[in-house]
Amino acid sequence: MSEERKVILSAKDIEVQFHVRSRVLTAIRGVSLDLYEGETIAIVGESGSGKSVFTKTFTGMLDSNGFITNGSVMYDGIDLTKLKKDKDWEGIRGKRIATVFQDPMTSLNPVRTIGYQIAEVIIKHQKKSKEEAKQMAIKLMGEVGIPNPETRYDEYPFQYSGGMRQRIVIAIALACRPNILICDEPTTALDVTIQAQILKLIKDLQKEYGYTTVYITHDLGVVANVADRVAVMYAGQIIEFGNAEEIFYTPKHPYTWALLSSLPQLGIKGEPLYAITGTPPSLYDKVVGDAFAPRNPYAMKIDFEEEPPFFKVSDTHYAKTWLLDPRAPQVEPPKAIRNLHDRLIHMTDERGEYRG
Repeated sequence: MSEERKVILSAKDIEVQFHVRSRVLTAIRGVSLDLYEGETIAIVGESGSGKSVFTKTFTGMLDSNGFITNGSVMYDGIDLTKLKKDKDWEGIRGKRIATVFQDPMTSLNPVRTIGYQIAEVIIKHQKKSKEEAKQMAIKLMGEVGIPNPETRYDEYPFQYSGGMRQRIVIAIALACRPNILICDEPTTALDVTIQAQILKLIKDLQKEYGYTTVYITHDLGVVANVADRVAVMYAGQIIEFGNAEEIFYTPKHPYTWALLSSLPQLGIKGEPLYAITGTPPSLYDKVVGDAFAPRNPYAMKIDFEEEPPFFKVSDTHYAKTWLLDPRAPQVEPPKAIRNLHDRLIHMTDERGEYRG
């Protein structure tokens, strides 16, 4: 980045493989990414692109058949890829790197009260007494917008709405004041009004506590409203990254063009919405060339033969596409996303104004 900011976590050349029956699937293929202190970064891409798998390497939460087969994840002088046992993760997972998942009902115990579940985390990680933990939990419930937290402390998850359950999951994640908060599709199951409230809550609490936020999402509307930087993933690789304005207004990779063209807000009444044709490649097989080439209308011969390197667009913006090679023909982005800044700045998304 052009300004000096402290790197809080650094992933280098990460490869993740899964053993599925007698085959090997390479879900993450040589991904590197730095997280900066206090920033909000969004990792975007279609389902199956590797977003969640990649960030699970930060918390040691890969499925039992998944393995990090190359690379490092450095955090506070520790290579997290070397931690193998749950005991090794006790001081990091939840306490310093916390996760908010998509469906709060899978994160909450239906037979334990809400207050108990928050206090339990405080007791475990902050070594507080039961009474101290209860008071801290009630305070935290108030901070995340739960009305009458003293009364609702003893209620159960089924007595809370979806949006309020998600607030509780955020409260549990923040109970130990983590340095990094990973939000894995945190608003997908919520209606747009509640989505806006949850996004604002995470943003407001970030200002108060100063943690780094990582959003995992396929919703570019979320990205436009919250992210400082964006990393675009496809077929287990980051194929473009830059600050939010660069990704939205001067994108360079044809896959990023396709994602932006798919924004429902750009649809024209009476015309079908844009959809990316084809399907991603099978990651059971070795990917030759640019993984997006078979779906890319701008693909050249070299795209099917040789994997592109990252080309530098600016000090903060890089894209992995042969179209940026000086020898490549000049290609204009699709008409749908030209002058995107002028189009979006006048649009009001259901969540609020797009950032200009």
